[in-house]
Amino acid sequence: MNLHPVVTHHLVNTLGWADLRPLQRAAVAPLLAGSDAVLVAPTAGGKTEAAVLPLLTRIAEHGWAGTSVLYLAPLKALLNNLLPRVRRYADWLGYDAALWHGDVTAARRRAILAGAPELLLTTPESLEAMLVSANVDHRRLFAGLRAVVVDEVHAFAGDDRGWHLLAILERLTNVAGRPLQRVGLSATVGNPDVLLTWLQGSGKRPGVVISPDQVGSGVRWRASPPPGDIELDHVGTLANAATVIASLHTGEKRLVFCESRQTVEELGQLLRGKGVTTFLSHASLSVESRRQAEEAFAEARDCVIVATSTLELGIDVGDLDRVIQIDAPRTVASFLQRLGRTGRRLGNARNCLLLTLDGEALTAAAALLTLWAKGWVEAVSAPPEPRHIIAQQILALCLQEARVGDALWPAAWNQLSPFTGPAAGPIVEHLTEQGFLERDGGMLFVGARAEEIFGRRHFAELTAVFTGPPEFVVLLGRGELGQVDARLLAGQAHGERRLLLGGRSWRVTHIDWSRRRCFVEPAAGGGRARWHSGGLAGLSYPLAQAMRQVLLGVDPPIKLTKRAIAELERVRAEKADLAWSAGSVIGPPRGGVRRWWTWAGVRANATLAATFGSVADGFDDTSVRLRAELTPADWADARTRAENDLRLPSVDERALAGLKFAAALPPALAVATLAARLGDQEGAAAVLLEPIRLVV
Repeated sequence: MNLHPVVTHHLVNTLGWADLRPLQRAAVAPLLAGSDAVLVAPTAGGKTEAAVLPLLTRIAEHGWAGTSVLYLAPLKALLNNLLPRVRRYADWLGYDAALWHGDVTAARRRAILAGAPELLLTTPESLEAMLVSANVDHRRLFAGLRAVVVDEVHAFAGDDRGWHLLAILERLTNVAGRPLQRVGLSATVGNPDVLLTWLQGSGKRPGVVISPDQVGSGVRWRASPPPGDIELDHVGTLANAATVIASLHTGEKRLVFCESRQTVEELGQLLRGKGVTTFLSHASLSVESRRQAEEAFAEARDCVIVATSTLELGIDVGDLDRVIQIDAPRTVASFLQRLGRTGRRLGNARNCLLLTLDGEALTAAAALLTLWAKGWVEAVSAPPEPRHIIAQQILALCLQEARVGDALWPAAWNQLSPFTGPAAGPIVEHLTEQGFLERDGGMLFVGARAEEIFGRRHFAELTAVFTGPPEFVVLLGRGELGQVDARLLAGQAHGERRLLLGGRSWRVTHIDWSRRRCFVEPAAGGGRARWHSGGLAGLSYPLAQAMRQVLLGVDPPIKLTKRAIAELERVRAEKADLAWSAGSVIGPPRGGVRRWWTWAGVRANATLAATFGSVADGFDDTSVRLRAELTPADWADARTRAENDLRLPSVDERALAGLKFAAALPPALAVATLAARLGDQEGAAAVLLEPIRLVV
């Protein structure tokens, strides 16, 4: 089975390709046969072409009419970046590709509805908006739909957007009246077979995992460290990091990743102060500011762009020379994505310089690199118990269909659990009892309470599954610079209030509290940046365990600078009594508290702290705080009780504000959903199975 002759002609004569890449070659036959698939390859591995070219061939060979292929991605910027490429490939065969998301004009949307392009690029949120909109005849638009490509599928599967995506795909299957071929594009993951099964949802079609290393099920990992020029350094402060970045690799294009927006802003300001041409990208900058920065960076040569994970996914920012990482990402998967931004030019190896700011960050970076060198990467798993997404989907279905039979709604998701399992029925009853749904003549429809809470802007709030803390829009004249945390504006200010945004300082001239707008003008310096991190971000059990191994003497097989070696030696000496190869350690009382050094990660430690509630007093990534007066007898008694009764973490009801659609759930179910996501009972149980040394 081969690609369409016209496609092959253009690959050779228009693009100058001598051959397909291994992933692309391996994908042709199964995709032409109609199989579901997950294509696994690093960034810039040719995944888009591996999916799109066979599907274009299918359109031509089978004479499909109308919008036949949906291309879904998690970011509008990624879709914007992909459109020219995909449209070019479609044009070879006389087809069209179009873009639909929140930034697309109403006129362009009307043209899409009239013209029904063969390929439509969109986000799940925009797709949901199409399904529920009174202005879109979704049955007509998707009548010819045959296949769905999900880019960065691993990014969806690991959070609630994945549940939202799966539910929409099941509803689309019913709208189209046929099973849809599902093709996922993924960076390297630890469980690609599970990811494929997840993506298939209720479908029973043949499915295959395809990777450069192995065609079929699973991914084959190398026994030796993967290739890459990796260096680990310890610089101590962000100012020192700026000095290193400014002095190294001048004349080259460098992408610097940071783990917070605040660090991006502060580092950007430091680099500009050293005369480095610097651009910034993070989620709180305006779309236009990010677009201008990314375009300028792509066209420049001797420059730096400082970013959060916004540039981790496949957005093209040109030909990179270097990737630099401040501290370490929290997952090996993120590191692989970032590393994959380099090495795209012939003769240019993949590279990353990690600059750590303190001993703990250095230990975490060494641990992550140890796991990476072994070929280990995290398994992707959907968050448990998505009751709030079930509530959202039931309301969205009633908007889509206007009225739904009160015994027929499970068919909308083709019996896919959890949307039609035991958890769904009580939620429907609660929605009805509380007025979110109305029931009349055996039919369900959207009620007054849903309109009151979610009905603004044509139920726009119902199409997105995330919520965030309130932020203020920052305006320079009429131009939007981005958003800042409300706490920067609400606190007491001595003298002028100054903000740091886009790597520059701004003086606040006026705050419009009712409309959440803040007006600024340029300032010489002194600005501050701050954002709410949200959630229970922290290290996983495997990464925290790898930190213990680093403290016990394991070094990653990469280049360590003299500063990194010296700091590792210092940290190992300082924590020599806290890392035990056989198990965990409860240290002696210090400062009114004992610490139980579990090296188990934040969620397992949250579970242990909840379970040992009578003797525990807080937790972090690597330890659980215990009462200073804890005696061996107290501990023995508490441990016996814990081994028989592991408990989920308690939930502060204020945290429910961060759970979108929690208002549509009974409070107890909303709390139970959050508790299930905050804990790691498997990791906590593993800690309790090991010996525990109590230092008296």
